[in-house]
Amino acid sequence: MPAARHAGRAVARTALAGLAACIAGALSPHGALAQTNSLGADLELVDPTVLRVCADPDNLPLSNEAGEGFENKIADLVAEKTGREGVTYAFFPQGVGFVRNTLRAFQCDVIIGFAQGNELVQNTNPYYRTSYALVVPEDSPLAGVTNLSDPILKDARLGVVAGTPPATSLARNGLIGHARPYQLMVDTRVDHPVADMFADLAAGEIDGALAWGPMAGWYAKKSAKPLVIIPLVHEDNGPRMTYRITMGVRPSDQEWKRTLNEVIRDNQDQINAILLDYGVPLIDEQGRPITRGPD
Repeated sequence: MPAARHAGRAVARTALAGLAACIAGALSPHGALAQTNSLGADLELVDPTVLRVCADPDNLPLSNEAGEGFENKIADLVAEKTGREGVTYAFFPQGVGFVRNTLRAFQCDVIIGFAQGNELVQNTNPYYRTSYALVVPEDSPLAGVTNLSDPILKDARLGVVAGTPPATSLARNGLIGHARPYQLMVDTRVDHPVADMFADLAAGEIDGALAWGPMAGWYAKKSAKPLVIIPLVHEDNGPRMTYRITMGVRPSDQEWKRTLNEVIRDNQDQINAILLDYGVPLIDEQGRPITRGPD
């Protein structure tokens, strides 16, 4: 019975929150791209006054509770462009249960970064494209590698996060025997396997690090020793290495999705600038790097 009462209260709170949001949307002034101009928007349980973001509390360079990640900065931009008063967060480690405990629990209204095609959310249009990357010291004999089938990698000690596409490619190319694995599913409030991998690279315990592009760029940017980032866009076979990244919303929030698509379309240059500031290796649809334009 206590569980039933708790569930009943949760449903009631959700219903009241939705009603309050609709009333607030009807009464609030129209701001830049404010989501108050249609019946569809009024029926969606999206807060019209603040941008409620689902995020990982300790997952730089993406996000953290101090607002230091590039997804935090993009959230600030979205809040400004949609006429919100500011940004609030529902924090949860981005692993198993992340979407269920944040977006689907109506604790927040948008996940700033989510891979296109994932069925857990409704995707907006993509706002950047990146890939897994191999990171090696600038003076390494591996600096000229362009794909994981290169024979020079035969005896290389490569760090890789277990269960990721590069790990599968290492196995396909007969390189897994020398690889050093790092854990995939962790609580980021406690463990930081990618940080550990780059610490091992700095110490010379591994010859190269295979990491998701934003992580690769971030740690390479922070490194005291110059590193080369090699996006894995020339893999001949094996799993996909390149992904389009979108914002994620609930399947029911069609008007909210349209609003976010307008923000992305109208502010792509600013979004790119934020991503490049964090070292994210951006690539276009032809696999070519996107760099900062002339000032």
